[in-house]
Amino acid sequence: MNLFAIALKSIRQRWLASTLTSLSVALSIMLMVLVLILSSILEKNFDQRSLPPYELIAGPKGSSLQLVLNTIYRIGNPEAYLPYQYYLELQKDPRIQHAVPITMGDVTEEGGFKIIGTTSLFFELGYAENKPFLVRGKRFGTDFDAIIGADVARTNNWDLGSQFKLVHGGLEMKDTHTHEEKFTVVAVLARTGTANDKTVFVNIEGFFAIGGHDKPIEEAIAQHIEFYGEGSLSQKEIDKLIADERAEQAAHANEGEGGHAHHHAHETPIIKKNVTAVFVQLKPKMQMAGVLMEGKSKKGYKAQFVNPITPVRMLMDSFVGTTRFVLMILTGLIIAVSGMGIFVSIYNSMADRKREIAIMRALGARRQTVFAIVLAESILLCIGGGALGLLLGHGLIYFSASTIEVYAGILVDPLAFEPLELVLFPILLGLAALIGFLPGMTAYRTDVADSLSN
Repeated sequence: MNLFAIALKSIRQRWLASTLTSLSVALSIMLMVLVLILSSILEKNFDQRSLPPYELIAGPKGSSLQLVLNTIYRIGNPEAYLPYQYYLELQKDPRIQHAVPITMGDVTEEGGFKIIGTTSLFFELGYAENKPFLVRGKRFGTDFDAIIGADVARTNNWDLGSQFKLVHGGLEMKDTHTHEEKFTVVAVLARTGTANDKTVFVNIEGFFAIGGHDKPIEEAIAQHIEFYGEGSLSQKEIDKLIADERAEQAAHANEGEGGHAHHHAHETPIIKKNVTAVFVQLKPKMQMAGVLMEGKSKKGYKAQFVNPITPVRMLMDSFVGTTRFVLMILTGLIIAVSGMGIFVSIYNSMADRKREIAIMRALGARRQTVFAIVLAESILLCIGGGALGLLLGHGLIYFSASTIEVYAGILVDPLAFEPLELVLFPILLGLAALIGFLPGMTAYRTDVADSLSN
């Protein structure tokens, strides 16, 4: 009979204590596996390879991290806006290949999903580098067309032809109201594992055509001057804008009940339009650093250019990376405590096993053999618990992947494996050697005659 067979028989004799101590190791390893895999999933979701294929985001001056979280991950609400005129200027910039506007602020009446007004170009460029949108349906054709993400379609049970209304400002705000205009779903996006899955995209022209989305002319003029600086509009231009606005209001007032619907058939003046941000894709060989510096140094313009990789990396380093490190430390301490449990279990059993050890010695077993048997017990308990923990951790990921995808909107590979897991078993082997050393030495020094006489 080999050493591990003898050790396994000894473990069976103390099955309850052995099972509990080994189970504590299993739960520790399970936690470690979950921390490793889930943190890896978070890193992939915030990884630069999962970012949209834009070098820069143009937005109102303020926090660059908030701008990225708001526009790419749809976290939070915009605090300021850019004039639509600025987007048109970026379109004409000779260094820029594509400029894609987005405007936010509303949510769906059903489900409370964020609304983004944009153009068809948003979908043509894809949701990440070399990752095109898979669309079932067609692109924007009329002003009140909408394209919805996979989670929106599933949650609201919407499909092609479904209609919905927008809630102004978001469901959590007190002064919200539901717009009367209805948008029609013309396409459904395939799942991407990004915030796009929980987003409703509407034609930006339809977004502007809704009452309350265009600024009052006086406020629009003030914003234009604040953004571009004094002298950007002459007094003659200001007077004409105000006169045109009042003439239009007077015309609608005479139309009676049908005036509201007719009002939105007119194109909204450019000065009254705003965008939340503009996604910028530069032409080949254009220097991003130069565009960034120009945006920072340009006086008068209340805008900034942000390379989304930089704030995302800062977020990863300051939050995700730190959280993962803390969880790893805590899990390591749990493993150490579990190891102490195994040590106590084996060490306490030595008093009851002195006669058994003495008989083995009397039958010819050497001291080294007895020491090795105790060490083998420790290894079996640690490695066995580790293997069980590995199975539990991956089993939990496998069976909860679909649930995580539904409630968190994050794609999880059910068979995900983190290379760092390979280090766990050498660590457990070393831990087992430390745990078994002292009880093994106790067995090694057992006095045969004294133990048999007692």
